[in-house]
Amino acid sequence: MEFAQYHDRLQRTAAEKNSEFADNGQLLHLINGGQLTPNSIDLLCDLADRIRLLSREKATAAALQTLLSHRRAMLYFTQPSTRTFLSFMAACQILGLTCNEVRDPKTSSEVKRESRMDAIRMFSSYFDVIIMRSPLSSFAEACSYLMNDLRREERRWVPIINAGSGSDEHPTQALLDIYTLKRSFRFQDREGSGQRFADLKTRHPDLTKGFAHKTYTFCGDIGRGRTVRSLATALSQYENTTMHFVAPDVAALRLDSQLRDQLAKRNVSVFEHETLDSDFQGRSVLSQTDCLYMTRIQREHNSADDENRLEEMDLSPFQLTPERASKLKEYTPILHPFPRDSQVQEIPEAIDLDPRAMYFRQARNGMWARAALLAHIFGVAEELEEIETHSHGRKTI
Repeated sequence: MEFAQYHDRLQRTAAEKNSEFADNGQLLHLINGGQLTPNSIDLLCDLADRIRLLSREKATAAALQTLLSHRRAMLYFTQPSTRTFLSFMAACQILGLTCNEVRDPKTSSEVKRESRMDAIRMFSSYFDVIIMRSPLSSFAEACSYLMNDLRREERRWVPIINAGSGSDEHPTQALLDIYTLKRSFRFQDREGSGQRFADLKTRHPDLTKGFAHKTYTFCGDIGRGRTVRSLATALSQYENTTMHFVAPDVAALRLDSQLRDQLAKRNVSVFEHETLDSDFQGRSVLSQTDCLYMTRIQREHNSADDENRLEEMDLSPFQLTPERASKLKEYTPILHPFPRDSQVQEIPEAIDLDPRAMYFRQARNGMWARAALLAHIFGVAEELEEIETHSHGRKTI
């Protein structure tokens, strides 16, 4: 089996694993969405806001580029990626990191039968962080254990950032999703005032700021959607959370028992549906939704049986038409991790100009969220404060 030397560690509970990925609140690696605790979410989102603000001015943007100009990043992306790769590249550039990449294992010594773990350790000899995306489940996690073993032996080690691992997790996507939601759930107008929240409260008396007391609806490829898994895991830590999962009646696409059980342990109210038109307790699910997270059907993972069944299936019940969007609350953000399917059109272009459509803003937020993660992992918060201290005033974020 893959990574046999780490088998026992890979089988542990999330809590046991995550204790290895941080040291006194400082992330050593980011491997799964469960590491994004409310405290770390607040910290990283605050860092993202501060970096975002400083990037607006030429002088402070130039100062940001000195923060990590002495560091080097390896982007090891052996699974196709556009947004995640470019977002991390941009995040590194914001902070001044030098980047190199391997995107095709055929260009590495793996073609000479070098083991993947040897390749990772070799990269760690040249670079200060490895950002990796792989079709192999548990690869990033196994690499983090390799680095932790080296750290314990006081040998060279580097942080591992999971930029997508098989169908397991995509924690940095969850981070940018959460950052987008955190900004949305402030309910501020462009001037940063509280008037919008006050207006919304007159129509929605139970509305609160933040992630708690919210209903989240996920639609599409739930079973294989690592973005769904990571985001749902992170959001499950907040009080009075309800989640609706809408997916075709195909076993591979439905909510899996592992995630269902994990959410149940966090006291999340979980409900499953086979159409976006479903009702719940006498009202449409969409009308009760505080955040709608759409995903595409990931056909690249289909078995032959899955593909045949989907070819015969009507996928229109999983398409956010303008009529369905009209049922959403006026403040409900519509998210999508991208890419969207231009043929199925789970979100047609007609929705793009809806003020609730956040998915392009969500993609841009990835740049700030990932820059914040890098700044945190390398511990440059004090240097960031110095840049702020010498800047000429601060604008509303």
